[in-house]
Amino acid sequence: MSSDNDYDKLTKEEREARDKVDREREAAEQAALPYRWKQELGEVDITVPVPKGTRARDLVVVIQKKKLSVGLKGQEKIMEGELCKEIKLEDSTWTLEDQQSLLIHLEKLNQQQWWDNILTHHPKIDTRKIQPENSKLSDLDGETRGMVEKMMFDNQQKQMGKPTSDELKKMDALKKFQAAHPELDFSNAKIS
Repeated sequence: MSSDNDYDKLTKEEREARDKVDREREAAEQAALPYRWKQELGEVDITVPVPKGTRARDLVVVIQKKKLSVGLKGQEKIMEGELCKEIKLEDSTWTLEDQQSLLIHLEKLNQQQWWDNILTHHPKIDTRKIQPENSKLSDLDGETRGMVEKMMFDNQQKQMGKPTSDELKKMDALKKFQAAHPELDFSNAKIS
């Protein structure tokens, strides 16, 4: 794979052609894995097909902070290795569905980062091309929601040529300081 710098020099048509080839290669690599996976920013869900009629007691599933191992008792592991990122062990689980699919839910430790792969030795996906689902502000925790609302307000203010929230705070602080110190001359004061 060439560098991002090379990619930036390509024409729109060349980028589209390269993206198509990359998507096809990525799809083939992912299809060859013994599992399917999908992710959201905070979690990863893995589906591992197992022989029909498999019972939970037939499975050996080991979930650790940075490792994952899945197999059937007495057989070679279906998947085993180091996870590409750490998980929250207490919030990660597995369950057997319809005696033919093992569902593994991993809660990401860093919930603001896309994973390139599940196990470090497996093929990577291009996380720059991920299109996250739209989320509502009400879905976000308080701190994140506040940050997003501030960014939206600041962008709107900039588009209208008005001061951002930080600039408004500075102006307000300056006005309060001026009011508290009428003896000082602020006629040449500038806010930077």
